Amino acid sequence: MSLRRDPRSVRARVAAAALGIAGLTMLSGCVAEEPRTGARTTASAPSSTAPSADPAAALLPDGSAEDNLPYFTHVTEQVWASDRRAEGRAYVDALVEAGFDKAAMQVTHDASTVGNPAESMQFSVLWQGECLVGQVGPDIGEAVTRVLPALEDGTLCLLGATRPIDW
Repeated sequence: MSLRRDPRSVRARVAAAALGIAGLTMLSGCVAEEPRTGARTTASAPSSTAPSADPAAALLPDGSAEDNLPYFTHVTEQVWASDRRAEGRAYVDALVEAGFDKAAMQVTHDASTVGNPAESMQFSVLWQGECLVGQVGPDIGEAVTRVLPALEDGTLCLLGATRPIDW
């Protein structure tokens, strides 16, 4: 027996995800800048999820979330270009390797309850009261990153079910 996705259901989930990001952006109380998206200039994908040494992208421990967005984006794009692009753990591991604090991260599930790959996945790093948020997935088309305000009491970035980062 094969499971087929209803195209209307997929469109509804993509629309809901887009509305969720738009809603979080509106909560910031300022005009949102355009999301940073990854544009690949080479046809080959790196075999590793580790960020490459790019002098234009570096972690700034004393910088703001906005200051660190280029590096967060860089790391995200490296994983998105790899063969592990559909694995939430790959984004978490690459961000940890890049110097971000694993204890400050959240990641959504990368598979549905019936085992299908997620159409969209989000991950975040809480940074000085703000959130570096990434969204990837086959229904997104390319990696999207942005800075959003923290939620609840300033300790969460993502709403809904997230998976434990227990590795």
